Amino acid sequence: MKTDIFPDFWKKKRLEDLNEKEWELLCDRCGRCCLHKVLYEDTGEVFYTDIACRYLDEESCLCLEYARSAELVSDCLKLCPRDVKGFFWLPETCAYRLMAEGRDLKWWHPLKSGSFDSVHKAGISVRGKVVAEGTVPEADMEDHIVDWVK
Repeated sequence: MKTDIFPDFWKKKRLEDLNEKEWELLCDRCGRCCLHKVLYEDTGEVFYTDIACRYLDEESCLCLEYARSAELVSDCLKLCPRDVKGFFWLPETCAYRLMAEGRDLKWWHPLKSGSFDSVHKAGISVRGKVVAEGTVPEADMEDHIVDWVK
């Protein structure tokens, strides 16, 4: 993967200062943010399930309706720099969260590895690990909480 953006831009800029292309390149294409979550309001804890949003392409781990996702899915959140303080619910491996916390990207991130496949080869993506939305009754969501997303 070759970019025309200066090297290591994520180390030199704040999330709030990224342009649109840089912002989109930060996504590692893991698909974890597209998993249904269980939020315990009394503790504020967020737990991920293995239930994927109906618009997640399970092979590429990209949203099939990215441009319209927030209007198609009522609880879909479009990440943007102004929401940095609320990124606690993102996986610990997420580049947006890592940057918000002042940490570097992981070795398998495409911007470091040069390949969009590295996230899959490292076992970070949801590829091959999820069930489709609609196959699990909402009452059974807690039975699908997984420990491979932190």
